[in-house]
Amino acid sequence: MIHRRRLLQAGSLAPIALSAGLAQAQTKPEKLTILSHRVHMSVITGTKGGNAIEDWSKRNGVGIDWVTLDTGPLHERLFREASLGSTSIDMAFLLNTRATPNAVRLLEPLDPLMKTDPLEDPADLFPGLVAAMKFGGQQYAVPHRHATTGFHYNEAIFQERGVPIPKTFEDVIDAAKKLTFTRPDGSQVFGFLLEGDNYPNVIDMARAFDGDFLTLDYKLRINEGPMLRVVQILREFYAAGVMPRNWTAIKGEEVATWMQTGRVAMTISSFGRTQFFNAPDKSKNPGRIKVMAMPAAREMQGKFRESAPAKTEFWSMCMPKNARNKALTWNLIKHLSSKENTIKAALNGNGPVRASSYKDPRFAETVPYAAAEAATLKVARVPIPAFDNAARAGDVFVEELQAAVLGRKGVALAMDDVARRVKPLLP
Repeated sequence: MIHRRRLLQAGSLAPIALSAGLAQAQTKPEKLTILSHRVHMSVITGTKGGNAIEDWSKRNGVGIDWVTLDTGPLHERLFREASLGSTSIDMAFLLNTRATPNAVRLLEPLDPLMKTDPLEDPADLFPGLVAAMKFGGQQYAVPHRHATTGFHYNEAIFQERGVPIPKTFEDVIDAAKKLTFTRPDGSQVFGFLLEGDNYPNVIDMARAFDGDFLTLDYKLRINEGPMLRVVQILREFYAAGVMPRNWTAIKGEEVATWMQTGRVAMTISSFGRTQFFNAPDKSKNPGRIKVMAMPAAREMQGKFRESAPAKTEFWSMCMPKNARNKALTWNLIKHLSSKENTIKAALNGNGPVRASSYKDPRFAETVPYAAAEAATLKVARVPIPAFDNAARAGDVFVEELQAAVLGRKGVALAMDDVARRVKPLLP
């Protein structure tokens, strides 16, 4: 009875209302077709938290046809279908990196629907996720699943060297040097490590000083003080041996393995990596690798007291503009986005996109880093906005970053060259 009251209060049992823009006659279909990655189907229809779509399907007498594809083929199919005169796809999951200004023109703007039949407590959705799905002042998708950056450290190594846990990013810099050493058995421990052939974690570092690469409105900040400071820090780390000599070739999975085996004291990675780092059968220090919110620099503590605005990547629910069952599909999106169904998906392994989920004991008690991740999500945002040349822009950043860190080019010159080379690629 309590569960039913919650649903009633959330409007989940209310009749489907057609907005003025969608009031054309629509025959209720036998099924809706959802285009997704298999993980989306898993977290929505799982058993641990409960099936979040089953009751909606029974209540409306509409079946669900899941079409699951890997990330690349999923988006190719979505945009191909959305370019046709009509499509059998009713709802799709969209990764933020694929939501370019050109791509979203193929999607249904959601503002009219949200106005006439609003989501439950939209202010409860984390603002950085919502903002990244707005284009030209219009909302095109509703966030559903995220992966967000946390700051990981090996507590055992800190205790081994008698170094306090960092509270500010300046503490991180100091600790990285002190935690770089050679053990009596000859094994080398590095104080700090990021993958060397990618750039998003460098943006995480810059945001500790309130810096950035590129803002959501495509303004370049790559050659401003905060980013220059961070690239200089990495250059000094490399010169001092805080990072290994083959840093430019090190990939994300290698960083994860080095953390797991006790060869690295600190890194920046998604909160969910904590379980991998502490796997009892593989970790050298199971249970000792901790995660916390990304610490801000001292001068930013007043602005970012709980967490620096670390990066987040996420999936959202959207509708092709040429879809046939928009009112019904919107009702489904609204249903899946409710507080109760966000919890169900979270218990099935989803990254919840609502602040209230992290306060719900059903979820919070199962995730030791819930408070830290929630604090991060309050200020988190995507590393860069999506645009057609984003991959090329990232390659330019990595090329110039490596040149600066290895000492082959001055830091300021390298970042000026990033700005010069990336500017013509922007929308």
